[in-house]
Amino acid sequence: MQSAVKQLFHWMPFLFGIGFIAPLVAQTMQSWGIAAPFGMSPIAFGLLIGAPWGFVTVLRGRWL
Repeated sequence: MQSAVKQLFHWMPFLFGIGFIAPLVAQTMQSWGIAAPFGMSPIAFGLLIGAPWGFVTVLRGRWL
């Protein structure tokens, strides 16, 4: 059980990126009236920002 929780916390920044940052980007784009590039949906564009940011955070160990 301890190992499972440890793995979950290790990947938590990635989950935060896809579960919070991506919808935040999509909602901000919609409220400001900004269209996503290349005909993408706002949530897909948000995932293109949030998922890599979260993954890099997991690899580096810090957000900035």
